[in-house]
Amino acid sequence: MYKKLIILVFLLASTMAVKAAPNTAIAHKKVGTLTKAVLTYPSSPKLRSSIALIYDEQEQRPLFSKNANAIVPIASITKLMAAMVVLDAKLPLEEKIAISAIDSDTLKNTYSRMRIGMTLTRGELLNLALMSSENRAAAALARTYPGGTKAAVAKMNAKALKLGMKNTHFRDATGLNSGNTSTAHDLVKMLSAAQHYKLIHKYTTTESHMVAAPGFPQLRYGNTNPLVRNASWDIGVSKTGYINEAGRCLVMHTRIMNRPVIIVLLDSHGKYTRVADAKRIKKWMESAMTRTPDKNI
Repeated sequence: MYKKLIILVFLLASTMAVKAAPNTAIAHKKVGTLTKAVLTYPSSPKLRSSIALIYDEQEQRPLFSKNANAIVPIASITKLMAAMVVLDAKLPLEEKIAISAIDSDTLKNTYSRMRIGMTLTRGELLNLALMSSENRAAAALARTYPGGTKAAVAKMNAKALKLGMKNTHFRDATGLNSGNTSTAHDLVKMLSAAQHYKLIHKYTTTESHMVAAPGFPQLRYGNTNPLVRNASWDIGVSKTGYINEAGRCLVMHTRIMNRPVIIVLLDSHGKYTRVADAKRIKKWMESAMTRTPDKNI
């Protein structure tokens, strides 16, 4: 009787173990399954800029590319590199700098509201160069760089190489020189680096700034990118540019659908094309379909 009882218990335990085994396998499968959102984009966005690149930083890949390897003038996009070089040098931002006749544009003869003799801090000049693309501000920053403008431009080229921007070359700090050239792919690398500078984020996304230089009337400067004033955009870095040879340009590090994206638009024809293209990109990304396949790890 005792032996029969032991055999019965043993058989019962074996039956329970067999029934439990499939459940254990299913649980393991569930733990080892990842659900990852995958965005499927519709047909390519209809952009009017001659050169365009949409780069998804999260996936580390281009979502759209148009003439992205073309080496072209980049106008005032140059000022982002000039700003990084100035900030890398850790020069005192509160130091007063007087605008000189040397800072005037003798290449394109562009107009500037900044008057010769105005004295502003290096920080204010950096703000105006990035936010409002003020050429005299950028020229003054390069002139007062250790070693002068020549040294500043040399440092800009050296940093470009360090960032892997092999098809980029700078000849001045303002972007007025059409010899300042790059590719959309290279500019993605520059935007990736620029986003890590807190002041570049702050100044490129500032909507406006009042300048009060002793002895001169107050001046209000606005951001050259109207999208920074649009609450539907989450912009981390922004820069516009324009000279005849480059057309109208716009680069941004932004977030769309909570994804970090770099947008490069070069040689846009027409005053509003670059901004309209940026809006088209945002709408295109927001129209993406989401699917969630299971992926075993």
